[in-house]
Amino acid sequence: MGMSFRGVRGAITIDEDSVEAILSATRELLIALIEANEIEEEDVASAIFTTTPDLTAIYPARAARDLGWTQVALIGCQEMQVPGGLPRCIRVLIHWNTPKSNRELKHVFLRDAIHLRPDLHGQQT
Repeated sequence: MGMSFRGVRGAITIDEDSVEAILSATRELLIALIEANEIEEEDVASAIFTTTPDLTAIYPARAARDLGWTQVALIGCQEMQVPGGLPRCIRVLIHWNTPKSNRELKHVFLRDAIHLRPDLHGQQT
């Protein structure tokens, strides 16, 4: 089967706005996505990280760099501030080349972020 360009989503919440909390949670999220989807760094084209407006201590993309994603295009953005939105949340969208179909992808939502996609909660590893 040939390779296709796919996107996989993930999100995680943290308890405080600190460098340690952001990097640790982002690393946990990335490792979960990598393991669940068998993502190889050389197949990753880009990753878009977003944070809620209450997280400002460090860019979460730093965690990807620390994992060795030195040649991957990374960018960070701020989520819209929506009434009732989930606070202290880090999200990521990873674009990569994979032989997997869309149905085979495993999106990962951890901690309180499971409320963002309750329909996916049963599929998580």
